[in-house]
Amino acid sequence: MSNDTYSRVAVTDAAAALLRDLTAQHGPLMFHQSGGCCDGSAPMCYPVGMFITGPADVKLGELDVGLDDPIEVFISLAQFEYWKYTHITIDAVPGRGAGFSVEGPTGMRFIIRSRMLDHAELVALGLAPASPSS
Repeated sequence: MSNDTYSRVAVTDAAAALLRDLTAQHGPLMFHQSGGCCDGSAPMCYPVGMFITGPADVKLGELDVGLDDPIEVFISLAQFEYWKYTHITIDAVPGRGAGFSVEGPTGMRFIIRSRMLDHAELVALGLAPASPSS
């Protein structure tokens, strides 16, 4: 597993289907993993260009949802420091979407499901030595 092919993010079939529908309505999309406040820790989905990322953001990866272009996923650098050992899966469930996220009026909402990275993933990301005893 190399860092070049590894992603810290994944997407469920339900979220991928919703993203295809939302892309048809809004054009290319991106995510920014919210750090809290009004919408808790929700993954916020925006049309590309509506939310500007900068040097204080980290690209977690890209989601292949069956469109021409993948959907990029970002998180703030400060929040990334807390979550750097975590893999995030974006899912969609019934409910009221976050206030500024494009799924808001659909009756669905994006949520994250998380798990700790396993040893092979930590090694691929340079966060652990290849041998656990090193």
